[in-house]
Amino acid sequence: MSDGSEMSATGAGRRAVRTRFLAVDTSNVADVLDERGLPHQALHPGIGPLSGERLAGWAYTIEEESVGYSGTGDPAKMRACGEIGQDEVSVWSGGGEGICYFGELIALGMAERGSVGALLDAGARDVRWLREHGFPVFARYRTPIQSIGRWRVTGWQRPVRLPGATTPWVQVRPCDFVLADADGALIVPAEQVEPVLTRAEELTEVEARIRTALGEGSTLAECLERFGHV
Repeated sequence: MSDGSEMSATGAGRRAVRTRFLAVDTSNVADVLDERGLPHQALHPGIGPLSGERLAGWAYTIEEESVGYSGTGDPAKMRACGEIGQDEVSVWSGGGEGICYFGELIALGMAERGSVGALLDAGARDVRWLREHGFPVFARYRTPIQSIGRWRVTGWQRPVRLPGATTPWVQVRPCDFVLADADGALIVPAEQVEPVLTRAEELTEVEARIRTALGEGSTLAECLERFGHV
């Protein structure tokens, strides 16, 4: 792993980090990334939830290309899917249009290996069943059109690019952290995971105190004076 952090080096540590990230919002994490001089980590707003409300996990990257070919399958895709691990989110690049990169059976196979979701700069299908299984998928579109003969995997577990919200591209590396919710999706660089998470938890606690104070009758101006801006 590229950050060398003890808190994320082991399987138990990675799971603990993921659990903590599930308790914070992308908005707070984005604010922390701004504080740390990383203002361009959010993905394009066209990437949103097809199933599940929250997505959190360590990035397992897969890159592809749209190209016609003959045959009945994509062996490279099967190898890539078979190597994903615990608490990892598959991140699919490639900028596909109109075809499905990901569906129910791939999700089930990855879930058996401990994967906790998928993030796609492309499309998914079997949305009903993905929801039934409770497998989180954030994607750019939905489509019933299969990929066989139209698209194939060219590599995995190397840096990829996905379209950004404030910049044309956001780089995603293996073991960066993926967080997505109703506000959108963003990427936390692996070496920033520990400080970003700790600070986001602090902001989350401050927001909770402000909500409590507002509920007890304080004005917003009084709360901001007391707790600061968040």
